[in-house]
Amino acid sequence: MNTVTCPECAAEISLEANTVVGEILVCPDCGVDLEVTALNPASVDLAPMEQEDWGE
Repeated sequence: MNTVTCPECAAEISLEANTVVGEILVCPDCGVDLEVTALNPASVDLAPMEQEDWGE
């Protein structure tokens, strides 16, 4: 199992074996959304903020 470090709070996060690139995770310590950007070596970055389209 790979581990990554949250870029927001530096918490260590374990990735499940079936984790895929592009998957969105939530940091268990600070609650920020993270996007898996690579698996070998494992890497995450802050997930892009979704803009609300308000039905447009």
